Amino acid sequence: MDVGQDDLNLPDNSKKSSRRLSTLKRGKYAAIVFFILFFVSLFAELIANDKPLLISYKGELFFPILVSYPETQFGGDFDSEADYTDPFLSEQIAKQGWALWSFVHYSYSTINYELSYPSPPTSENWLGLDDQGRDVFARLLYGIRISLGFSFFITINIALLALVAGTLQGYLGGLTDLFGQRVSEIWGSVPVMFVVMIVSSLIQPSFFTLSMILALFGWHYLAQLVRAEVLRTRQLEYIQSALIVGVPDWRVIWRHIMPNALIATLSSLPFVFSGALGSLITLDFLGFGLPVGYPSLGELISQGKNNLHAPWLGLTGCGAILLIVTLVVLMSEAIQEWLSPYKDKYHAEG
Repeated sequence: MDVGQDDLNLPDNSKKSSRRLSTLKRGKYAAIVFFILFFVSLFAELIANDKPLLISYKGELFFPILVSYPETQFGGDFDSEADYTDPFLSEQIAKQGWALWSFVHYSYSTINYELSYPSPPTSENWLGLDDQGRDVFARLLYGIRISLGFSFFITINIALLALVAGTLQGYLGGLTDLFGQRVSEIWGSVPVMFVVMIVSSLIQPSFFTLSMILALFGWHYLAQLVRAEVLRTRQLEYIQSALIVGVPDWRVIWRHIMPNALIATLSSLPFVFSGALGSLITLDFLGFGLPVGYPSLGELISQGKNNLHAPWLGLTGCGAILLIVTLVVLMSEAIQEWLSPYKDKYHAEG
């Protein structure tokens, strides 16, 4: 019996298919864990807060996490904002009503004056206290939200800038492409970290300022990938035919060229995301990142370095970063595998 070449390749194809399914499955589970983590962090105020979620006092309902109430509202003597951890105020509320608290009675900036700090994990402070007496679990939860939100914001901005710049370079060509290439080379040679450090020494960087600086200096690499894909797609016969019959440039770009560019962009976005996350962690660790007091993973690692006798600080920060990076890597592999058939299809058309 004759054995065809396709039959000889069956084991290899089976292994390849099995590997692909395994990669996609790992990526799916990683994505589920990642987005659960991010979703939970979005509601950090409902999980860790030094204010009650809801108060019933003298038959009225109050929402301290949404509205600031004076102390006099609950039987206090001052018009300043109520401190719900004050024993007197807590007793007044308990006498004439009740309070619904979050799981952790500490926000990211709340100081526990009852313990020395840094303090190891306890039943009240699940991950201990940092070197300023703040709850580590609360700071970790809020820090994950800020870090992931920051990275998402930068990734979206870089993707938009790269798509616009790369598409214009690849489609228009000529002097536009030449000018864009030179700008990318110059932009890529600028040491971004030093730029951020210089800016941080001159002004106090905010979330928006820091993200804009990193986005403005981080688009060039992705733009070159988009440019290369647009240059290749532009030479395809159906694109040339569309231009010959008078299809507008914007429609050719939107309907035919942009899908190819999006494939190149999507496959690189996890690397952009992890790069943005790493940049923020590095800057916060060095003290040039977000304003002092902001909860962040880099600041938590910095505390661990400065307090080697309190290993829970460094272990918490490193563990969170390791988990997030592992999830991003697994998702990246799955995205690459998921997009590979589309890449093969478009390249075959070329």
